[in-house]
Parts: sequence; structure tokens; C-alpha cells
Amino acid sequence: MNVLVTGGAGFIGSHTVDALLQQGHRVRILDALCKPVHLKGPPAYLPPEAELIIGDVRDKEVLGRALQGMDAVYHFAAYQDYLPDFSTFFSVNAAGTALIYELIVERKLPVRKVVVASSQAVAGEGLYRGADGQLFTPDIRPEERLARREWEIPDPAGRPAQPQPTPETVANPQNQYGLSKLSQEQIALSLGRRYHIPSVALRYSIVQGPRQSFYNAYSGACRIFCLNYYFNRPPTLYEDGQQIRDYVNIEDVVRANLLVMTDDRANDRVFNVGGGRGYTVREFADIVRQAFGKDLAAVVPGLYRYGDTRHIQSDISALQALGWTPRKTPADSVQAYRDYLYEQIDIDDIMEYAERKMRELNVVRKTQA
Repeated sequence: MNVLVTGGAGFIGSHTVDALLQQGHRVRILDALCKPVHLKGPPAYLPPEAELIIGDVRDKEVLGRALQGMDAVYHFAAYQDYLPDFSTFFSVNAAGTALIYELIVERKLPVRKVVVASSQAVAGEGLYRGADGQLFTPDIRPEERLARREWEIPDPAGRPAQPQPTPETVANPQNQYGLSKLSQEQIALSLGRRYHIPSVALRYSIVQGPRQSFYNAYSGACRIFCLNYYFNRPPTLYEDGQQIRDYVNIEDVVRANLLVMTDDRANDRVFNVGGGRGYTVREFADIVRQAFGKDLAAVVPGLYRYGDTRHIQSDISALQALGWTPRKTPADSVQAYRDYLYEQIDIDDIMEYAERKMRELNVVRKTQA
């Protein structure tokens, strides 16, 4: 097939490009190469066999040119950050997705399938079971509770509640990124059904592996903890470090991407793509420490990020029913990222910059005690 990969110079996109080329497909990349993710221009890992168009998915002329002659589309281009420019999230993530369908319909393009990259952020705090056994979806944790170090989520009666693996039926986004991704899902599936363009939305958990940007503050615990140990600094754990997270390896993600493109059972559906089990942030920090062979234990200074979820783990049974299952562990992901980090020759110590930026935006806050 002729396949367009928007955001194909990025982390998930570039690995998917490689896999598509290995399968014999012809690949075109559309990427804006935005900073800070692509701070130094086109990355060296881009394969010369893939055609590269530099441009914005919101530019109708550029996107139309990129779609011409394509049989399928992977739509990975996205805006993600902690910045409060709320409209940009919807301009890129929602309007950019709508423009793909607009062009396919307007120009009668023979696109046979569209796969869009969604996010676990759509689920918000996910699904919980209260002390009475009833399931519920909590709202964002109140700041006054966080300031008092009351981290756990109670049930509606104020009693202890337990997090549950969260299926695709739960949509409870609590930040601008998650809201824009839910909008993207709805655009893709609704317009796809209406105009007979088979479409799939994949809600990725925390994806890890080589090529994650060193310069993107959003890119998660693997990057942050690895860079800390690379520079011989103990990583900082927010809250108490007992938050549960769901990590999935990039190789497993690519296999999911390829599967839903060719399996018609996936058409017009949303799928979670997760690691299959949860790890506390402290457990994950220890995995990174062991990978780097350091004795520096992570520190817990009483900081929190307002708006963070407490616990989240995706239910991946729907995708498993199609024959997919995660094969890699967080230790595999960290090892691959560590090796990738040591291959770099021009890494700057950007941790202080990223932490200062989050403080300026009032994302990281100090507890009262």
C-alpha cells in the first residue's frame, strides 16, 4: 500500500514507518518538525526510502498534497504539553483530524482506512470500585486534598476505593489534552462511519522506548528518570511515589498499529493499547536505577502536579481478542532507552530547564506539610 504517516518523524510514528517499510509498503511522512520535540531539525533515524513532507496537518494545501495517492493513513501528529494554550490542543488534535476526513470526502480520495492515535488521557482517573462494590468514575482530585497529602481517591461516600482496569467505554478526560483526544476519537469514528471510511482509534498508555524526545517535558517518566541517572542525579517522585501507571513498549505498540490496519474486526472501534499490568512510580524508578547501576535512591520531597491522575491502568482485553498481547516489560523499555541515550553525543542537561518551566506554569506544587 501507499501509506501516509502524519507525525512520522516522532517517537511512535517513526517506529511505525520503519515497520511499514519492512513490510514492503511505500511510506510518505508529513511532519511539522516542531520544537522542542524536534529541537535540531529532522532526526537522523528517518529512513531515506520514506518521502518527507514538512508541513502542518492544519494546512489544507499541504495535507491535501500529502494525502494524494494514499491507500491508508496513520494519524500520529498531535500537540501535547503542559502549556495553557488550550485552543492549540483542539486546533491540532481535533481540527487537524477533521481536515483529513474533509479532504478524503471532498476530493473522493480512495483511502481504505484511517488509524488515529488517541491516549489513555481520555479515561482521566479511570474506573474505581467503591466500598459498596459499585463502580464509579472520579473527578479531578481537589487541590486542597493534595496540599494535605491526601493522595488516594475515596468513593462517593468518602470511604476507600480501589482502582480497576479501565475499558474503552470509560471516557472522563480531565485536562485539555485528554479532551482534545476524545474529540479526535469522536470525529474519526463518526465521520468514518458516515462516509464509509473504516477508522480505528488507539488509546495508548505510557509508551516507552528509544527515540522519545529528550527535549519534550511531556514525554514521561522513562525520559525523566533516565536523564536523572545519566547525569548522576536522584529522580524526584511526586506525591508519595505509589501512583500506579501503565507502561507499554514501543515494539508492542507498533504491532498493534499494524494489526488494526489489516484486521477488519478493528474497524470503527476504540482500543486500549497498554502493558497489561500496573507498576507504581516508585517501582518504575527502581527499574531505571537498576538499569543504570546507580545507588542513588529516588527522593520524595512533598511535591505534586495538580491535575495528575492518581492511578490508571487500561483494560486491554478488547485488543487481546484480536490476537495481540504485550510481549515486552518496562525493564526491556528502559534498557533500550538507556542504550539509545548512551549513543547520543550532544545531550545537554535539560532537566533544570524542564523543571523550572513546570514551576513557572504552576504545574508542580508544594504540599503544606
